[in-house]
Amino acid sequence: MKSAGKTGLFFDKLVSILKKEYTRFREPIVTLIGRREHSPFKVLISTILSLRTKDDTTAQATERLFRLAKTPQSMTELGVKRITEAIYPVGFYKVKAATIVDICNRLVREFKSKVPSSLETLLTFKGVGRKTANLVLTRGFNQPGICVDVHVHRISNRLGVLKTKDPTETEMRLREILPVKYWIIYNDLLVAYGQNVCRPLSPLCSTCRVYSFCQRVGVERSR
Repeated sequence: MKSAGKTGLFFDKLVSILKKEYTRFREPIVTLIGRREHSPFKVLISTILSLRTKDDTTAQATERLFRLAKTPQSMTELGVKRITEAIYPVGFYKVKAATIVDICNRLVREFKSKVPSSLETLLTFKGVGRKTANLVLTRGFNQPGICVDVHVHRISNRLGVLKTKDPTETEMRLREILPVKYWIIYNDLLVAYGQNVCRPLSPLCSTCRVYSFCQRVGVERSR
């Protein structure tokens, strides 16, 4: 593990490189929606659709769904059956359709159809975990948050900058050591890099721009 000062310099170097690399890759779908739409509601719904689903499938399903309904009220009127049909074949599409209706009903009933900007409140919604809540904060409201998915968890540990057992522990540790100025973009950079270079199995270490200071923890085979 690195000291606090060295950790800050480590992240400066890492983010500088990954920002340049990021321009070569397709932008993660939820990030794209957040930047294009400026809508916490659309970020929330697209994030739910994205769970355990490839970006291309998420993008298509999100487009189909938002053509039919764009607000919590219209989404509840659409109903579970039509939402299910619109979002197929995202992973767990039946469960997600029911979750979307449940969330929208509560938004209409308790929040005047406005997505709350509090992490604690977001976490009280059915189907909303820390990853989803943090993405809504960062990409829906442009507020500091650390979204940790499988890519962020894997790469952060692979680099050797931390040693954690699960995404929640990774988030809490990153809140201690990651400079706040990088909180919003950290997920975007590592998701794109994880999808294209630092893959779960046999990462492309031979072309990796951060190879020289990566400890490659747990990497048994690479290309």
